[in-house]
Amino acid sequence: MSQPELIVGVGGAAGDGVASAGNTLVLSLARQGIAAYSYNSYQSVIRGGHSWLRLRFSADKPLGVGDQVDAIIALNQDTLDRHLQELKPGGLVLYNGGKLTPSYDPPPGVQLCALPVPELCPASKRLPVMQNTVAVGALIQLMGLDIGGLESVLQTTFAKKPAVVESNIAAAQAGYDYAAANFTPPATQLQPTDQKWAQASGNHLFAMGAALAGCKFYVAYPMSPATHILEWFANHAQRLNICVRQVEDEISVINMAIGAGHMGVRSMCATSGGGFALMTEAIGMAGIIETPVVAINVMRAGPSTGVPTKTEQADLNQAFGASQGDFQRVIIAPLSMTDCFNTPHEAFNVAERYQIPVIILSDLLMSEGSETVDPALLDVEFPIDRGEVITEANGGEEPYLRYKNTPSGISPRALPGLPGHLYVSGTDEHDEDGVLISDVYTDPVRRKKMVDKRVRKMETVTSYLPAPELDGPAEADVTLVGWGSTWGTIVEAAETLRQEGVSTNHLQIKFLVPLHVDEISSILGRSRRIIIVENNQGGQFARHLRAETGIVADGHIRKYDGEPFEPKHIVAGVKDVLGGTQVVEVLSTEPGWRTDHPTGTSGPWAGLRVDEETKTFA
Repeated sequence: MSQPELIVGVGGAAGDGVASAGNTLVLSLARQGIAAYSYNSYQSVIRGGHSWLRLRFSADKPLGVGDQVDAIIALNQDTLDRHLQELKPGGLVLYNGGKLTPSYDPPPGVQLCALPVPELCPASKRLPVMQNTVAVGALIQLMGLDIGGLESVLQTTFAKKPAVVESNIAAAQAGYDYAAANFTPPATQLQPTDQKWAQASGNHLFAMGAALAGCKFYVAYPMSPATHILEWFANHAQRLNICVRQVEDEISVINMAIGAGHMGVRSMCATSGGGFALMTEAIGMAGIIETPVVAINVMRAGPSTGVPTKTEQADLNQAFGASQGDFQRVIIAPLSMTDCFNTPHEAFNVAERYQIPVIILSDLLMSEGSETVDPALLDVEFPIDRGEVITEANGGEEPYLRYKNTPSGISPRALPGLPGHLYVSGTDEHDEDGVLISDVYTDPVRRKKMVDKRVRKMETVTSYLPAPELDGPAEADVTLVGWGSTWGTIVEAAETLRQEGVSTNHLQIKFLVPLHVDEISSILGRSRRIIIVENNQGGQFARHLRAETGIVADGHIRKYDGEPFEPKHIVAGVKDVLGGTQVVEVLSTEPGWRTDHPTGTSGPWAGLRVDEETKTFA
């Protein structure tokens, strides 16, 4: 039986403390055994704009952002005007009644919870951010939880400032007590558990997983949404004996990472699509000199600088085409934030075993979002596969062939400096001994031999990597197919569809190149209706699947407005496909964005009509 859940929205301008209020709330509930999933929709400004943090709480681990919010903490007037209509009956909105007033009536059954913040916390007149603590205290009471978890978090956060701890606890208690005396709790109440939770973002889990997998060199140029990986490594480098470098651009980044890999060090770098574009020529170099390296591309909405703070799955084609010519690579898309922890060790192992570059595709939703994870899941020891590495000096019996033409295509790799193993690694085509074949004349026979040798390396990769598995009933009317970060939302959408009488199963793809063609073809060959879900406009994975397997989907659900899928989007999209629509394009219209609001007369919601009876879009 599923546990009760509550979805909370925290909104305000950049600088209002949206993220810190949300983080305090998450940690407070985690210390009472409540799990959380967090996603922050923000703008690329230091102050101002609009930030909308969605927090989903349950004793069961949430898999995504969920659908409709149950409660809102509005830190400014704009949040009230945008999101009040997003609340469902029984929901509530908490706000500073000394400053804010709703511009219109709330939806039926929605409770307006005006907090007299200046009275409850006089210090808020001098420090407006104190209203956040009052609101968090009030919300915790309305959720049915004890204030002890919040007090503990405040003591930890301001441990070196006793006076600040005291004032914040007083503000939180005032909000807690006022809510108990004046507001009606929602019907859904959260129950504390004994489960222990740790909070981490996808980027932090990438970094921790890489460190545990033996990464000893990390290099990057800061580019959101990948920057927090660099920050984690910088903060922990000395204690973990990891060399970390921030350099001048992404060209230097990838060349330094490849150089470290060439010397036998497990190396990794990360960037976003724009930075990855600068890395592509060097990734081809790693392919031809057969050097292992791991590069993470945390996708955001493009092209060019696009929408820097929004999520998308539109760099798949870029990863397919990174650099010129035919060369071997592996492309991996983790399925969840927790999977971000597991993926680096898989990437390092396959990179070193097959002596190839490995590209990890994440996205803003997964990398900058955060969730609570079971600490026990992080207490693991990853198996290390270094591949065919020569560690002993050659006695001189025969010359060393770095690119020896073996049956597997994998040549024993000697690290530079090992006596008796001198060789050249050139970016021109070369023979088995590393001598370039393009210096004097191009030898067609040797050129073909070396290309074929590198190709053979990929013959066993799919057997080395786990194949995807079907989730749900073996026989179903609808098979949902996704890749990467859409996993959790599709799982929930499939369950909803089954409850509504639509027999549904689900196949999620993590290893994109090489594709497990035989296994996927076998599964989808039994499917009655295939619907592909992805966060891009062109259906990039659908094209890839068709090219590799010949399978043409019956329907497509696509979203490319910068925001992630919610389960309701997929459920509605499936019904549209069943009704005859082939391609469903989803738009995250914010129900609270009214056309009669001053800022609602422009932008993607302009011109949408509001039904004055229901106060929702018609």
